[in-house]
Formats: sequence, structure tokens, C-alpha cells
Amino acid sequence: MLLVVTILSLLVGISYPAIASGIESLRIGGTADEIAVLLNGALNRAERRQHGVEVIVVTGQPQRVVADSFEPGFQRTVEIPQNVRILDVQPPGPEAGGGRRFLVFPGGSPPRIAILLGNARGDRRLVRVDPVSGAPLIEKPQ
Repeated sequence: MLLVVTILSLLVGISYPAIASGIESLRIGGTADEIAVLLNGALNRAERRQHGVEVIVVTGQPQRVVADSFEPGFQRTVEIPQNVRILDVQPPGPEAGGGRRFLVFPGGSPPRIAILLGNARGDRRLVRVDPVSGAPLIEKPQ
């Protein structure tokens, strides 16, 4: 019985770091997917409803990305988990400390939004809006 418990504890000890890193990769990937869906929804809403949509990237605590329409009843928020951080927002703007604001206009060109996410393990994901197609893309920068 003692031998079985020892073997099981060795297996758990060896496999735990791999499982933990897999969970961290899933968490940053899921957050990037949620932000891409939010950006896509903001772009679609601006086109279909013919109303402007404001995308707010809050880099203070708690970090989040918000899409807010000028018409009442529409607001979408993606809360950034504690293990994931917003490292950078491009293009750089005049806002200091609080984050960035982007406006999406109907019939206008898509805004050049790029949000770099990272975690403690060094994994990174870049969520950006393609300037040609207007579709949000998720990239894994090197």
C-alpha cells in the first residue's frame, strides 16, 4: 500500500506543472477569445444599428474591456482574470494610467485597436482588428 501511494504521489508531482501550465494557456486563450468576440460585436453593432460604439480598454485595476453604445441598453464587458494582464494597448494615446478609448463609427474604417495580453509564465496573445477586413484577429507573438 505504501508503494502504491508513493508511486501515485510521484506521478502527481511530475504531472502537476504540465497541468498548471495548460490551465494558464487556456485562461489567456479564453480571455483573448472573449475580447475578440467583444470587438466583433462592437463593430457589427455599429454597422447594423447605425450607432456609434465606444470601446474602452481599462488598464487600471480591475482590468477590463468594455463596449458601450450610445443607445440605451447595450453594454458588454470582459473582465480580465487575475492571472492575465493587459500589457499594452496600441496605438499609444494621450490617456494616462486609466486606459484607452476607441470610437467605432458606422460606415467608417475599423479602428486600429491592438491589445497585448500576458501572464506570469510569459505567454502572450495579441488581439487586434485587421485594418483591411475589420475582423478581430488573435495572434501569438514571438
